[in-house]
Amino acid sequence: MSGAGGAPGRSFEPDRLDDQSCLAEGDPSGMLRVVASSAAQVRMAYRSAREAEVARVAADGRPRAIVVAGVGSSALAGEVLEAVCANGAPLPIVTARGYRLPGWVGAADLVCAVSHSGRTEETLALAAESVRRGCRMIGVGPVGTPLRDLVVRAGGPYVPVSGSPGPSRTALWELTVPLVVAAASLGLVEAGEDVFESVARRLEDIAHRCRPSSESFINPGKTLAVELAGSVPMIWGTSPLARVAAHRLARQLSENAKYPAVWGEIPDASHDQLAVLDGPLAGRDLFHDPFADEPGESGGAGARLRLFLLRDAEELPQVVKCRTASVRLAENRGVPVSEILAEGAHPLERLATLVGLGDYGSVYLAMGYGIDPTSVPAVMELQARVSP
Repeated sequence: MSGAGGAPGRSFEPDRLDDQSCLAEGDPSGMLRVVASSAAQVRMAYRSAREAEVARVAADGRPRAIVVAGVGSSALAGEVLEAVCANGAPLPIVTARGYRLPGWVGAADLVCAVSHSGRTEETLALAAESVRRGCRMIGVGPVGTPLRDLVVRAGGPYVPVSGSPGPSRTALWELTVPLVVAAASLGLVEAGEDVFESVARRLEDIAHRCRPSSESFINPGKTLAVELAGSVPMIWGTSPLARVAAHRLARQLSENAKYPAVWGEIPDASHDQLAVLDGPLAGRDLFHDPFADEPGESGGAGARLRLFLLRDAEELPQVVKCRTASVRLAENRGVPVSEILAEGAHPLERLATLVGLGDYGSVYLAMGYGIDPTSVPAVMELQARVSP
C-alpha cells in the first residue's frame, strides 16, 4: 500500500478541481458527463425492461433461486439485487463469477445473464451452461450479440442496453434496473415506476450538487476526493446495502483513480480490519514536519489510514453499537473518520445516494492527481495478453 498516495511523480492538487480548464483537459473521454447521466440510465433501463416484458418470468411462478451470471460491474448488479431484496427474500440470490455455475443450479432456478458487451467470455460460458441445464433465463446486454442468441434460445426475455463503447462500470444502473424489475414481478421487492423515478431524482440531485462548476467547499463529490487524497481508505458499510456501496466505491477508486482501498461491512470488518488501527499506517506521524506539504499534496510517502463509513438509514442495534465504538477507537488513535449517510425511503434510493456520491468522488480524485479517469492501460494490457 506504499503507493496509496498516487502514481510515482504525481501529487494531488486540489486547485485542479475548481479550475474548469483543468477539469475539461483532464477528462478527455467525458467520465463526468457519463456519471451525470445516471438518472437518465435509470429511466431508460426501466422502460427497456418493461418493453422487453421482463415481468413474464413470473408466469411460471417463483424460481427456487436466482443466479446472476456476470463479472466485474455486471456481477455487482447481482450484489445490488441481493441487497435490495434484503434478508426477507424467500429464496437465495447468488452471483456466479467465472466459467462454471454452482453444481446445484438447474431447471428450477432463474439465471440472469448480464454483460455490458454481450460478449464477455465468462458470462457466455455461464449462459451456455444454463441453456444446457434447462434453466429459466433473463438476459441483459446489447442486441446482435452471442448473449442475446443464447437467452432467446432458452425462451427468456432479453433487455437491450446501449452497448456504448464506454467502460462497463459506467453502466451500473442500465445493467441493474432490469433485474430489480424482474424481482418486483416475482414479489421479492416493491419497485414500481414511482420507485425508479424517485431513484432518478436522487441521482439528479447528486449530479447538481457535484457538478464541475460547483466549488469544492460546497461540492460533496470534490470534498470526498480531498478526504480520500493521500489516505489509505478503509471503507465500511453499515448494512448489506451499504456494503454494496462500499464495494462499488473501492472498485471505482481502483478503476477511475487507479487508487487502492479496502472495504467491508460491519460487524465483519470490525473483526477482520480493526487491528490496522494499531498498525504503521494509523495515527499521527510524530516526526511529520508541520510546515511540509500535507500527505494529500505531497504524493503519498506519508499516506495514513482513514476510515470511511457508508451509513444506511436502517442499521441493526448491534451494528450501531459496533459502529460507534469503532469510530471512538479510530479517533482515539488519531485516525480520521468520514461518514456518508444514505438518503431515501426505498432501499434502491438509499443505495443510489451512496453510489452516486462515491462515483463523483472517485472521478474527482483521479482528476486531482492529473489521471485520466477513463483509461485503464494495465487492464487493457492484461486482456491483450490473455486473449486467445
